[in-house]
Amino acid sequence: MLKELSVKDFIYETASDSPAPGGGSVAALSAASAAALIEMVANLTLGKKGYEEVTAEMENVKKVAGEYKEKFINYIDEDSDSFNKIMAAFKLPKDTDEQKAERTKVVQEAFKGAATVPLNVGKDAFALLELAKTVVLKGNQNAVTDGAVAAMQARTAVHGAFYNVKINLGSIKDEAFVQNTNSQMKEIEDKVDSIEKEILSKVNL
Repeated sequence: MLKELSVKDFIYETASDSPAPGGGSVAALSAASAAALIEMVANLTLGKKGYEEVTAEMENVKKVAGEYKEKFINYIDEDSDSFNKIMAAFKLPKDTDEQKAERTKVVQEAFKGAATVPLNVGKDAFALLELAKTVVLKGNQNAVTDGAVAAMQARTAVHGAFYNVKINLGSIKDEAFVQNTNSQMKEIEDKVDSIEKEILSKVNL
């Protein structure tokens, strides 16, 4: 499993001639890093003098960011697995009409799966921005830049994940699925950059 690799081994595996892990898994890793940084800033705020009033809020941020972190770690493998399912589907027999029909069905379902995983990564990464904003505004100001990096990583994860959605949508024949997926992405894409910019504007160095 990719998530069990060391950082170095994951990087080297990504650099190899194997197409997976690829951009989708790296987007998930970026989001996991963002969640970890948010959780870290919350931890660095809890119990610190001058931040007593935000204890409950930081406890919640810590909990939610930790839950997202675990989801993103799992997404790293889910994204690569979804790609491998496409490759496996293409290898199915196509000697008879029945086999061709079954192969087409399985290929289409595999492409939908490969679009759905990064769609979820992007949607969940977008949710991290609100948490990043909280730690930047109310968290330990000695770690404010860590919150800023979290926001940047989350934004990158959104765009990176959605690029991987879009390339898979090009192979999907279900127009309703494609339209619905594009609609979900556009709603987020219209907001994510401005939210990141707003968060970074609060970092006064």
